[in-house]
Amino acid sequence: MWKDTIVEDVRKTRDKHAAKFNYNLDAMYHDLKKQQKRGGRKLVSLPAKRAKVAVRAKASL
Repeated sequence: MWKDTIVEDVRKTRDKHAAKFNYNLDAMYHDLKKQQKRGGRKLVSLPAKRAKVAVRAKASL
């Protein structure tokens, strides 16, 4: 079976980070948010897009 080395590396890194916080999701979340703030990149939130509704034409009898 083929292995993707990038996926394997991401999984290893994710597991290391999780182990550092004893797999506590709240602690992991707060750490990632701190890292995000320190990164200094501007975050953009876009408005939600509405789904287009398809309208059926009435069939002629």
